[in-house]
Amino acid sequence: MITGDHAITAAAIGTQMGISDGDKVLNGYEIEAMNDDDLRKVVEQIDIFARSSPEHKLRLVKAMQANGQVVAMTGDGVNDAPALKRADVGTAMGENGTEVAKEAAEMVLTDDNFSSIAYAVEEGRTVYDNLKKAILFILPTNGGEALIIIAAILFGRMLPITPVQILWVNMITAVTLALALAFEPAERNVMQRPPRDSHAPILTGLFIWRIIYVSIILLVGTFGLFLWERDQGSSIELARTVAVNTLVMFEIFYLFNSRYITANVLNPNGLLGNPYALIAVTLLIVFQLLFTYLGPLQALFGTTEISLMAWLRIILVASSVLFLVELEKLIIRFFGQYNLKISATK
Repeated sequence: MITGDHAITAAAIGTQMGISDGDKVLNGYEIEAMNDDDLRKVVEQIDIFARSSPEHKLRLVKAMQANGQVVAMTGDGVNDAPALKRADVGTAMGENGTEVAKEAAEMVLTDDNFSSIAYAVEEGRTVYDNLKKAILFILPTNGGEALIIIAAILFGRMLPITPVQILWVNMITAVTLALALAFEPAERNVMQRPPRDSHAPILTGLFIWRIIYVSIILLVGTFGLFLWERDQGSSIELARTVAVNTLVMFEIFYLFNSRYITANVLNPNGLLGNPYALIAVTLLIVFQLLFTYLGPLQALFGTTEISLMAWLRIILVASSVLFLVELEKLIIRFFGQYNLKISATK
């Protein structure tokens, strides 16, 4: 809390708000006596700053940024404008704030209710989570498609999936499955997490491993069923129809894995908690049935009818990704908790 009020008043309000215990308050004249290096150290230890001028507020924001922090600043007056402009997220009061403060800020709080900031943070974290989930869904599924083609070329086999069939898969899965992840609700612990590192890349080591892991699962299952059908004497059209439907069913099952990056999805909320995902899956199944059995689409994509036993094999193989990825998540959670216990005992 940075205020122009007296130190005693600031300490009393800060204590009531739970910002500090009221014992440590830094006055403006003390800030003036410090150089930038000293202020960088002190700003990590003090929560309340009293008798602060616009210059002091600006220096405090710069000091926190110099410590690698992402700074959000709220204010309503002309004196707050320099700090609002300098902060990473300047937030002005919409009802009682001055026009100068509103112009300097990046965000205006229209209801002047500070709890709205907490809701905005929750929404922002949810959007960022959903962006990561969508990436973690799209990259492995596209990686699996690429590996299938590469494997066929390396082994000198006929393509399990033709280019026009790949276009079909990408078109319908992007419109249905990937879009459903944008409507994922916030996870239960979203506001209990510490702030993320603003410099951390989206493609972490875990993400890269998951992309490779899932791509290989899709490759083995789809290419394996294609080869099995060919060994049984099935026509190339039938084998390719089975391969395309296997790939799509893999993506359907993997969609549920993608709802949580590391948490367990094998529970009622994990499987049924996003109605948009269920609608997307239903639409996709309808599209695949038309793709497989509708005459004009058969002629366009080179598909043919497949039997009930073929569908059972497809579902059995494709569902493996759901359990294999959940097993991988379980191992990651186990080692994560194990490392935390070791750190706590040191």
